[in-house]
Amino acid sequence: MKELFVKYKAVIKFILTFLLVYGFFSVLYYFYLEFSEGSKFYPDYLTHLVAKQTESMLNTFGYNTQVFPHPDELSMKVIVNGKYLARVIEGCNAASVIILFVSFIIAFSGKLKNTLLFILSGSVLIYAANLLRITLFTIAIYHYPEKQDILHDVAFPVAIYGFVFLLWIFWVNQFSNLKKKRE
Repeated sequence: MKELFVKYKAVIKFILTFLLVYGFFSVLYYFYLEFSEGSKFYPDYLTHLVAKQTESMLNTFGYNTQVFPHPDELSMKVIVNGKYLARVIEGCNAASVIILFVSFIIAFSGKLKNTLLFILSGSVLIYAANLLRITLFTIAIYHYPEKQDILHDVAFPVAIYGFVFLLWIFWVNQFSNLKKKRE
């Protein structure tokens, strides 16, 4: 058994680090959501911000868009040209995707400065890609409402997770300690 631990030390370290970091940030995020109830930003600050920025992007692209708090659930309603098209919920704010991204980067860490810079820049890129994803999704269902299910359930999750996967590949190949061990 000891031989297995020695042989797979790097894998075990990666898995444990990933799970600990992911668990830590997930618990922090849970408390953020719990303490944000009743704040002036509905349903929470980050989701509210994503909804408002989506509204701005849609208006910039020429779509008359308004975003309002949903009266019956914790979400923001997205109204385009007077038509209720989508809702922005807590799961749309990219926080859980960023937590997943950060956990992987820390588990495959490199030099401290590179790790912190990549976490910051990657998180900003994921946030921006998510805003673009929600904006494009809303435009797509405005023009092709019959495609809503496949767009929401397949195309756009593949886009955001595919983007994160590419960032991970770039990180592992360029900056992580794994690269140093291969050289």
